[in-house]
Amino acid sequence: MGSESNNGEVVLGVDGGATSTVCVCLPLLRLPDIPDPLPILGRALTGCSNQNSVGEHASKEALVKVMDEALSISGKKQSRVRAVCLGLSGINHPSDQQKMLNWLRNIFPSDVKVYVHNDAVAALASGTMGKLSGCVLIAGTGSICYGFTEDGREAHAAGAGPVLGDWGSGYGIAAKGLTAVVRAHDGRGAETMLTRHILQWLGLSSPEELIRWTYADLSWARIAAIVPVVVSCAEDGDVVANEILNNAVNELADSVRAVVQRLGLAGKDNNDSFPLVMVGGVLEANRKWNIGEEVTNSILKTYPRASIIRPKVEPAVGAAFLAMDFLLKEAEVSARR
Repeated sequence: MGSESNNGEVVLGVDGGATSTVCVCLPLLRLPDIPDPLPILGRALTGCSNQNSVGEHASKEALVKVMDEALSISGKKQSRVRAVCLGLSGINHPSDQQKMLNWLRNIFPSDVKVYVHNDAVAALASGTMGKLSGCVLIAGTGSICYGFTEDGREAHAAGAGPVLGDWGSGYGIAAKGLTAVVRAHDGRGAETMLTRHILQWLGLSSPEELIRWTYADLSWARIAAIVPVVVSCAEDGDVVANEILNNAVNELADSVRAVVQRLGLAGKDNNDSFPLVMVGGVLEANRKWNIGEEVTNSILKTYPRASIIRPKVEPAVGAAFLAMDFLLKEAEVSARR
């Protein structure tokens, strides 16, 4: 524990996604010296905090709840918080970031450092131990690819939500599965075992009922929960389900290629090494039809020296590492003045 601050100060790291939001409370550590096991003082979980999905008010309520609970579990008071870093899905524009920063500054005392980034940034940090360099691919309920160069340039692809086509995401896979059922029913598409299995999964008796079920609640996580059915049908040889998953693999791999090319992470000949952190339930499913493995294989065909990283810590911890790294860099700048 020699790398911990000895004054009881802590940092909060938050990973806010379209399905759940996690906050961890860690002692202020002196990076890159990280104790093993990691001393997580408190961890709390709540629902969605993506403001594009649940709205601004519900998003902020979820964030306050999860941070308060993590502090309560840790036994620390807010006065011991040195820094807070939020990694939030749906934060894709500087104006979104600034708005959330202003709100966060009103919650914590003025001496607390606050940082807000897209959740992909926290996920990248979870694989690189706080270093913002390389590329991260998230594929859970939503999907996004984000990349950083050593000199601070950044780029992202996808992450615009289901309406604008995060088709490699859990929502995208499930939505295409639902669409396939409707198309098969009205004659526009091929027959598929998705019809029987999705209706059975949802406790419905006909495709007509599927329409009412879908529009009764369009929350992203509710739709994305159907992904295991699509995967099972693909494993059983269903042509339509296999096409859906293959398209998802292509979409996710294309997102990575777009970011890597824009930033030049692999060099002019695509043979430079760079870290690629892969996070999210769609990529982590240990099934015979392994989406994560297929995405990895596709990417390595283009970038053979990409270093694939499956983080050992969750993105909320990555957010906490970012807070510590930002504090360290700010201290170094102050010391040089």
